[in-house]
Amino acid sequence: MELSLSFQDLFKQSVLHLEAFRNVSYIDVIIGVTTSFFIGMFIYYIYQYTFRGVVYSYNYNVTFVLMTMITTIVIMTISTNIVLSLGMVGALSIVRFRTAVKDPLDIVYMFWAISSGIAVGAKLYPVALIGALAVGLALVWLSRRKIKDQPFLLIIRYNESAQEEVAKRLRKTPHRLKSKTVRKGYIEMTVELRLRDDNTAFVNELAELEGVADAVLVNYSGDYAQ
Repeated sequence: MELSLSFQDLFKQSVLHLEAFRNVSYIDVIIGVTTSFFIGMFIYYIYQYTFRGVVYSYNYNVTFVLMTMITTIVIMTISTNIVLSLGMVGALSIVRFRTAVKDPLDIVYMFWAISSGIAVGAKLYPVALIGALAVGLALVWLSRRKIKDQPFLLIIRYNESAQEEVAKRLRKTPHRLKSKTVRKGYIEMTVELRLRDDNTAFVNELAELEGVADAVLVNYSGDYAQ
């Protein structure tokens, strides 16, 4: 019974007096928001440097900076008072993120921004700074590996007279057949292959073969072409 009363007294005091706000340090708030801004800008430049999609979105990249700062402010706010913590949880529960994310790696950047904001808001500055640096270096290293060995789709349209010569040229490059369409007058074939250092001279050779109408090389990433 005494424990129950003590909890009620604590809850009432938290509601009526909000004494935690009297002990707010403006210096801590400025340091926290500033730190989250610089970490958010670090995420911004890492995303810009490692982006390998079709259309770069400036607005989407800026979201990471603002997300880091807003998360820091939220964590600082809910850590001051139990009532605000419950109210913030209730308010955030009605938020729905409806934007379709095509690249799974974009979700990693979003989670990185949120986790950095949480660490800064909790005043765990070493965790936020060292963690941001480690994740950034890992993303840069992994993006360089992707550049060295990229998947491509090669789409060739040719007539039956060039079939043997096309097959002969493709044997020189490791590939995997994705689709083959045979229509009256020509054949269209799509193969998946991996190239290093953007060596695409063989596409010109294929296009110059007699009987080949065209040859198209498309950067391929998972479920969609870029």
